[in-house]
Amino acid sequence: MVETRKRFKVVIADAIVDALEPEKSILSDIADVTAIGALTERDLAGAVDDADAIMLYHSVSVSRTTIERLIRCRLIVRCGVGFDNVDHAFAGSRGIPVSNVPDYGTEEVADSAIGLLLSLTRGINLLNSGLRAGGLSWDHSGAAPLRRLRGRQLGIVGIGRIGTATALRAKALGMKVAFYDPHKPDGYDKALGLQRCSTLEELLGQSYAVSTHCPLNVETHHLMNASTLELMPTGSYLINTARGLVVDTAAIPAAIQSGRLAGAAIDVLEKEPPAADDPLIVAWRDPAHPAHHRVIVNSHAAFYSEEGLIEMRTKGAEACRRALLNLPLRNVVNLPVRET
Repeated sequence: MVETRKRFKVVIADAIVDALEPEKSILSDIADVTAIGALTERDLAGAVDDADAIMLYHSVSVSRTTIERLIRCRLIVRCGVGFDNVDHAFAGSRGIPVSNVPDYGTEEVADSAIGLLLSLTRGINLLNSGLRAGGLSWDHSGAAPLRRLRGRQLGIVGIGRIGTATALRAKALGMKVAFYDPHKPDGYDKALGLQRCSTLEELLGQSYAVSTHCPLNVETHHLMNASTLELMPTGSYLINTARGLVVDTAAIPAAIQSGRLAGAAIDVLEKEPPAADDPLIVAWRDPAHPAHHRVIVNSHAAFYSEEGLIEMRTKGAEACRRALLNLPLRNVVNLPVRET
């Protein structure tokens, strides 16, 4: 009697609900792939308990409550860069590897950060918004004063893959680039031709614009807040394409009102979509508030391109395949497992 090979179960927890062609093209010979379209963690109950691998995006969290119910999970893969919506430490204590896909959106997010930088510092968004509202004369004066970018400093918080890609793009514009990242070994500044700042305060105090590219953790929660914004030069700019809670966005309207910030571009928020009474959203929607014209709010879209979506899905599925076939894992964030 020939033994039938076991078929595994892979569950896509959230965000993806289509025909699953990218995932099935990689996994269908060994696993059944389902997508449950969860909106909250409660939706995972009973749907992932017996999964051999879980693919997770950013719509829901996987906490200890869910992890305790997993009976045979070999991998939780966060199909994206940040993994703060997974209790990876507890998963590790249960012997469950958690991995991410750290490179899928590097170009897209870096391009978005530079696009937002240019929209702010060249007055593109300000003029478009003001002219549409009918409050500006049809000339350049509505955006004055603007400064030439060449020779001005972009400060980058977090010089990982995306931060590095953003730095190189800014250098191509002729900007000086400095970074703050206490976890990067010495030498990255020399290899990339950047200035390293030993403290966040040093970076903020000398930067014309600041772009955040750090993960969300206890160190970076509300790293940019009312106090740290006050360290930036008057008339400077802030861009956040990292994680929503890296910036205390409630502090932005006052910083815009005072002129400390000449503009801010926010792609990620603490709660998405935001509540109607979110202080930043209230100011952004108020034609009488300067944030109405000087703040750009996007819908967590900096990562997006059609190519990036496919890359994210295929790399997540490939991670599951490696785990199911007991092959060396890549990009594990919580266990000292053997990697290629």
